[in-house]
Amino acid sequence: MRKILLQLDSDSQPSVFDAVTALDSVDCVMLRHGAVTSENVEGLVHGCMFTRRPNDLNCTAIFIGGSSVEEAGKVLKKVTETLWPPLNVSVMFDPNGCNTTSAAAVYNMASVCGLSGKKAVILSGTGPVGQRSAGLLLKLGASVTITSRNIDKAKSAAEAIGIRFGHSPECAVMKSDSDIPPILDGAEAVLCCGAAGVRLISEKLWKEHPTLKVVADVNAVPPLGVEGSDALWQAHESEGKIVYGAIGIGGLKMKIHRLAITKLFETKGLLLDTEAIYDLAVEAAK
Repeated sequence: MRKILLQLDSDSQPSVFDAVTALDSVDCVMLRHGAVTSENVEGLVHGCMFTRRPNDLNCTAIFIGGSSVEEAGKVLKKVTETLWPPLNVSVMFDPNGCNTTSAAAVYNMASVCGLSGKKAVILSGTGPVGQRSAGLLLKLGASVTITSRNIDKAKSAAEAIGIRFGHSPECAVMKSDSDIPPILDGAEAVLCCGAAGVRLISEKLWKEHPTLKVVADVNAVPPLGVEGSDALWQAHESEGKIVYGAIGIGGLKMKIHRLAITKLFETKGLLLDTEAIYDLAVEAAK
């Protein structure tokens, strides 16, 4: 029986990146749908559920993507409400690469300094990757601070992280370089999750910081979030720090993504969201 992957994308055109990655991972047929919403997704899910016998549904899976993590989250909620045993299929949730990117970034950071009981800071940490990275770091036992230019935005993100992951990070306002030193006081890890082309930390600051051990950046568009780094850096040593650039993180991210697609067809009824995808990061990195 042929493997079928149903790609549900909230954008008008379903992501070519996600389709190519899936086809490179598994020999499957893809059914690609754009402009998917929580209002129109039920019929698409029923098409997966009712066309094959329960024992054959391990050959059917769903990938939920799109550039809007918020809209994709609404689709995920409806998908999980629609599926029920024994007619359930496996589902992967990775809109805008938020889960695979955060898993790769956090795994790389944790491989350097463990992070349990350590302080980690996420600069510009209110977006999808920042929030999921904060949640994973908290689950690993780290003390986490997220920053934003707006304290209300930071507090709202911290509340959402607490609801989703059971623990909330600290919040701090960062509007300029002068705000960073007290935020990084005692930190061993810093992750930059800012918008493309926005510098978040100066070269002098991270290179001369006395406690930092690992520095990571998910922005590959110049200027980079970490001044004086290179997007290609992967565990690059500089001034006693281990540095990861966005493309360096991307290598593990792609391994995780491909492994996750493979796992969808190995066990029926999987839900690959943030925590499960992080577990795959550990496996993919071996």
